Amino acid sequence: MSKPKPAPLPSGTVVGGYQIVKKLAAGGFGVVYLAEGENQQLVAIKEYLPSSLAERSPGELTPRVKPDKQPLYRLGLKSFFEEGRSLAQISHPSVVSVLNFFRENETVYMVMNYLQGDTLQDFIVTARELKRDKVFRESTIRSLFDEILRGLRIVHQHKMLHLDIKPANVFITNDNKAVMLDFGAAREVLSKEGNFIRPMYTPGFAAPEMYRRDGTLGPWTDIYAIGACIYACMQGYPPNDAPQRLEKDRLALSLSRLRNIYSDNLIEVTEWCMSLDPLSRPQSVFALQKELSRETERRYTKLSFGERLKLQLETIKTGAKT
Repeated sequence: MSKPKPAPLPSGTVVGGYQIVKKLAAGGFGVVYLAEGENQQLVAIKEYLPSSLAERSPGELTPRVKPDKQPLYRLGLKSFFEEGRSLAQISHPSVVSVLNFFRENETVYMVMNYLQGDTLQDFIVTARELKRDKVFRESTIRSLFDEILRGLRIVHQHKMLHLDIKPANVFITNDNKAVMLDFGAAREVLSKEGNFIRPMYTPGFAAPEMYRRDGTLGPWTDIYAIGACIYACMQGYPPNDAPQRLEKDRLALSLSRLRNIYSDNLIEVTEWCMSLDPLSRPQSVFALQKELSRETERRYTKLSFGERLKLQLETIKTGAKT
């Protein structure tokens, strides 16, 4: 029987002068609430509440953490607090705005702009269900990721990494702005200290070095995730996760199916971002932006009859094994 998740704060609870309206979302590391601030301003509040370390019964405010888990809980708490402080210094339309962060109830709360719209994941699922050749037009993919990369470049300039870029953490607002949500610093700190690395990451979007305790993380780690997001926007599905790819890499085969649908340049950029070797990827967001903006050189390679046949046979073989 799985362990019950810690209970969210009940509606009407006041923390830091904000009144909780309702729970919006919950994950392994925290709960996000809709809340009201001064002058009835709506905000989103994220509470640090790692379900693997803390317990809380309905109606309680303070999480209960067993003594043996206290050091790890406090380590993640410190990282979450530092992340809030760093994000509060960044002002960019593509990075979620942190308005306030504070300690209360032996945990930390991060107050952010309340955004209305849908995640990129929602759009991918909807587009996939329409069963078109192209999940998104190439021009849409390029303009969307140009916007996201502008924000990510600022994040990296502040010596921060996102560490959890995936379609579910890219929010498309009702006024068509792309905003990165849910940075993963606390998650990363806990994964290196604890004994539960695999569940920390979203399969398909985490770079290979994130699965290793001695893995060197850097801008190239977020760039791998950007490549995986572009892949998902073209295919409608996430790529295979890094451990699977290290065993048998089918990325080139999957991308070859998209030839003549998307330009050679976009396919090459995606493969470059998703190199298994961190040193073979773009080493900075600027290098990736430069390549992604080369729209004038779009070429589309048609598959020959022999290539199509080979691809079909490979697809049948892959299907038979799964």
